[in-house]
Amino acid sequence: MSTAYTPGLIVTRDTIIRKERRLPVRGKVLVNIGDEVLPTDVIAQAELLGPLTTVRVADRLGVEPRVLLQVMRKRVGESVQKGEVLAESRSFFGLLKAQVESPVDGTIEFVSDVTGNVGIRHPPTPIQVLAYIRGIVTDVIEGEGAVVETRGALIQGIFGIGGEAVGEIAIVANSPDEDVSPSRLEDVHRGKVLVCGSIARYEFLKAAQEVGAVGIVTGGILDSDLASLLGYEIGVAITGQEEVGLTIIVTEGFGVMPMAKRTFELLCSLSGMEASISGATQIRAGVIRPEIIVPIEALKGTAPPKPSKVIVGILEVGSRVRIIREPYFGELATVVELPPEPQVIETGSKVRVLKARLDSGEVVTIPRANVELIEE
Repeated sequence: MSTAYTPGLIVTRDTIIRKERRLPVRGKVLVNIGDEVLPTDVIAQAELLGPLTTVRVADRLGVEPRVLLQVMRKRVGESVQKGEVLAESRSFFGLLKAQVESPVDGTIEFVSDVTGNVGIRHPPTPIQVLAYIRGIVTDVIEGEGAVVETRGALIQGIFGIGGEAVGEIAIVANSPDEDVSPSRLEDVHRGKVLVCGSIARYEFLKAAQEVGAVGIVTGGILDSDLASLLGYEIGVAITGQEEVGLTIIVTEGFGVMPMAKRTFELLCSLSGMEASISGATQIRAGVIRPEIIVPIEALKGTAPPKPSKVIVGILEVGSRVRIIREPYFGELATVVELPPEPQVIETGSKVRVLKARLDSGEVVTIPRANVELIEE
């Protein structure tokens, strides 16, 4: 057998990137096919229905529900402000007056002469979907959103936290294995995506927050430092909603993990360029990888890249892989042979293996499950 299939991470300077941007509910799409958009441009918008507050007006006024409409000062469909009088009743020849005020801003949705209650709908919550990347709208999804396409660099990580952000790439490490000191961060790093080396420790994360960086790309991270930053232990099934003002992308794994040389060099070549980043990670069905996307204007007009074999998961002789288990964890290699028959490994298990040449030149035999594809 000449080919097999395995998951992989994309690390490439030139690929076509398409992002489907959808509203959670139906709304209005604001762009057309062919429009050029910036990351902060609004693609589509909608309004989420506000919650309903029920006020027991008849009970509070001491009147029968059937007379509620007679004492109401506001009608169905009218807006009301917090503290504004909803209903008023008088007794003892008008000498005694009782009022019920609105507890919230909103619109009168119903007045029930059966229960004596009044429903106030809170103002709707506006929601917007941004383009996220600089590119061109290639498709419009009626009432929901659009597809934005760009061409440039795409670097996927293993794990991340935090939502979407945009900022210039700033290299703060001198090498992919450096443990960068937080003292290196300055005001010039505000709004930047900081590229570290082997680890971003808690002190560095806090310093990045303080200077106003929007993101961090690091080879490794300690789970204890993440817990300290977030204030709780994080699960690794689904991330991306964390609100720490900082998007973190881990390219190699947990612990002190030197960033892959090729990844670090690619990021260095992109220094000063605008990057769209997301820490969203999902490792269950429907895998989502944290990512760094850098549109490259200079690629326009050149021949488009071939479809990525990483995206379709083709593992074959010549494929570039990252080893994700000991004793070669984190090393990059090139597949030199794919034996068709399962073989017995040191643990006694019988599994399908591959032979790969490490970048150091050594040829090793490892289980196919212990590697992931990386983009050439």
